[in-house]
Amino acid sequence: MDPISAALLPLLQNHFGWHLARAKCIACLIAALIKVRTVNLVQLAIALPGGALKDSKYKRLQRLFSSFHIDFSSVALFIASQLPYDQYLLVMDRTNWKFGNANINILCLAIVHQGIAIPVLWTVLDKKGNSNTDERIQLINRFIAIFGAEKIAGYLADREFIGTAFIRYLLENKIKFRVRIKHNIRISRTRTGTAPAQNFFRNLAPGEYRQLRGQRIIWGHTLSVTGARLQSGEYLILISADAASARDILDDYKERWEIETLFKALKSQGFNFEDTHLSDLDRIAKLLAFLAIAFCWAHLMGEWLHKQKPIPIKSHGRRAISIFRYGLDHLRGIFLNITQKLDEFYTAITLFEEARGFS
Repeated sequence: MDPISAALLPLLQNHFGWHLARAKCIACLIAALIKVRTVNLVQLAIALPGGALKDSKYKRLQRLFSSFHIDFSSVALFIASQLPYDQYLLVMDRTNWKFGNANINILCLAIVHQGIAIPVLWTVLDKKGNSNTDERIQLINRFIAIFGAEKIAGYLADREFIGTAFIRYLLENKIKFRVRIKHNIRISRTRTGTAPAQNFFRNLAPGEYRQLRGQRIIWGHTLSVTGARLQSGEYLILISADAASARDILDDYKERWEIETLFKALKSQGFNFEDTHLSDLDRIAKLLAFLAIAFCWAHLMGEWLHKQKPIPIKSHGRRAISIFRYGLDHLRGIFLNITQKLDEFYTAITLFEEARGFS
């Protein structure tokens, strides 16, 4: 084995308890993901260490995805253990694309963390289009089964993730939420009757916001309603069940955008997830598990680097590069020049070894 995979191997075995041969293959795969920044199995096979022919390495990867059973709960525990929280702010969203005639459609639950969201659990849907209430509930139930409902600090979601039964589920499980609703959802007036949500906020100028007086009936539930007019003129209307102020609710909801940053990191700005030619649902779920582990290492590396040498702030007020990409590029530079950068590699592997997930 090369020094990268050899150092990564015991860390994976200690946490996941994988069989030696499988752990070796996965260690090599994670290193290759970082080296080539793509999930294309042909390119990954080329990057695997060893003297075997490319076709043999490719078949080895195929066997891994076809026959290896992953305990996704163990992966979720590892990911969460990397993060310094007693409770987790969760965000749910969906990403999809088409490969040939196959629809790749992933419903993802992630933890908000430092300008990005870290994937913790996911479901690969066997259809195109929106998820349904049962699929969303099952995903959150998986989180609760692993961590407990008390570990959920809050839940954020966009307009797709709404509905009577789903809001009832959040209320019954005492999960604090900030969920965006469509502008035409009907809301009770203070006296009698209902009106479309947008009607209550029509007099807002771009940048202004307001919380409706008292709680209102939506889908049979008594909820608080906060609305804002975005600079684009579009309405941002949020429902919640607690007594937080409009400003606090809007600030909380801003964190939802971090899952968009995650999807960019997994796709064009990171591992080019859309390059996969896998279409089997189970194999895609496994691939995302390996990506999540590589993602954690890269982000951990980026956080450490940012403390040593902060990322410059550009004129628009944002970082010149994300913490994730800072770490990924640094790891990639080490891996591609390992003989010249052994000291830097030992620092990187020590960071991963000392992460709470391996303690």
